[in-house]
Amino acid sequence: MNHEPRTMNYLIPFFTIIPLGAAFLISLFGKRIKGLPDFLANLGSFSLLALSLYSIFLVIGGRTLVYKVGGWAPPFGICMVLDALSTFMLVTVNLVSFLVTVYCINYMEKYSDKYKFYTLFMLMLAGMNGIIITGDLFNLFVFLEIASISSYALVAFGTEAEELEASFKYAVMGSVASSFILLGIALLYSYTSTLNMADISGVLAEKQPATLVNFIAVLFLAGFGLKAALVPFHAWLPDAHPSAPAPISAMLSGVLIKVLGVYALMRIFFNLLGVNNTILSLFLFLGAISMLVGVFLAIGQWDFKRLLAYHSVSQIGYVILGIGLGTPLGVLGGLFHLFNHSLFKSLLFLNSGAVDYSLGTRDLQKMGGLREKMPVTAATNLIASMSIAGVPPFNGFWSKLIIILACLQVNRFGYAICAVLASILTLASFMKVQKYAFLGKFSEKLKTIKEVPLAMKLSMVILAIICIFAGALLLPLFKGFLDSAVNVLLLNNYKEAVFQAAI
Repeated sequence: MNHEPRTMNYLIPFFTIIPLGAAFLISLFGKRIKGLPDFLANLGSFSLLALSLYSIFLVIGGRTLVYKVGGWAPPFGICMVLDALSTFMLVTVNLVSFLVTVYCINYMEKYSDKYKFYTLFMLMLAGMNGIIITGDLFNLFVFLEIASISSYALVAFGTEAEELEASFKYAVMGSVASSFILLGIALLYSYTSTLNMADISGVLAEKQPATLVNFIAVLFLAGFGLKAALVPFHAWLPDAHPSAPAPISAMLSGVLIKVLGVYALMRIFFNLLGVNNTILSLFLFLGAISMLVGVFLAIGQWDFKRLLAYHSVSQIGYVILGIGLGTPLGVLGGLFHLFNHSLFKSLLFLNSGAVDYSLGTRDLQKMGGLREKMPVTAATNLIASMSIAGVPPFNGFWSKLIIILACLQVNRFGYAICAVLASILTLASFMKVQKYAFLGKFSEKLKTIKEVPLAMKLSMVILAIICIFAGALLLPLFKGFLDSAVNVLLLNNYKEAVFQAAI
């Protein structure tokens, strides 16, 4: 184990310090100084992105960094852990967050109290980053609550009746999920007498399999499954995502359900509890059901954002399917699709926000011919639609192809067929969006509309460019970034890596 970047351990807490500091300053001075909330939010999210990209070099070669809070070594003290999987998630979250904050400069002008929005946004970002880097279960729960409560408030930010109702439903379901998770953590603590995640994995490896651990696994699956919006835990999502402001929809679908749901599931089941064939089969089943149910429900929607929300359920199914295979190729496909989905789904929600910003409607039947008046939005939406449908050479094609090949590799032909079918239906669904929103006859009622402001266009264009070129992550030069994250899950040496790094 190489301990060369020892001094770099002190960078780890900054993933939470920066957004918490930004939230504090924005709430304190944001109302008095015009333009300060925009500046601080963008500076904070850009700093986090730069720090995430730098951390790739710190974990190259399978290194693990541990920051000991207060100097207390694990398992006695609280620790923060940076390994290849954490870095992969941090890059995904902070890349999307930065582009969304750029988009917000213009988009959030139509809302009063913009500084309150940015305060909540930064708190949500602090919660997500905290979940990714925490090394103990109780702090995982604390950061989960910070991110969740901020997101409940952000869904209701417009304070219309629809938004308040959706936020209430989201808060109730989220609280149920949190209760499951907290009960699971309490039972696990009573069984292992420790909250340190590396220590828990060591204790469980030595003990005989127990019925209590299986019960804890079910609680975690239900709790984090709700956060990830897997079928049958998805009921809150189609209301919450359309109601929120477009940048928040992009964050919820793009990264929040990945961090609070998928990442937590992966980390706890692969690195703590250990996976067996029963758990993996359950992941496969939930993934396949989510893929198909999500896309069937999406295809009949006319509300642009509601259609996208159901596709989030479907695409999360692909990620869980890949991870549920439990093979190096399957987990690679699952993680790569998680990254790709963060990009194209965020872009699609930003597109829907641009259309809503210019037209004041989300109803596809009231649109038509927008390509003439909104060429940038139309072009970026076409790229994102092709990406989510898995059309080559866009990024979604490569990750879906890997997942399908991984299914065939282990003779899971039924799941491979489900993945192909869901992809075809996704293409059909987005052809509908193209036909009714951007192509077709231009309506005379819409002749006064114009393209969105510069900051919104800039975000959409950058995301579209990344969607085109993200497939390059599979090239040998960059593939180590993904392979290292896969190894963290499959090598099952989490305890050794953390304790060695903490010496």
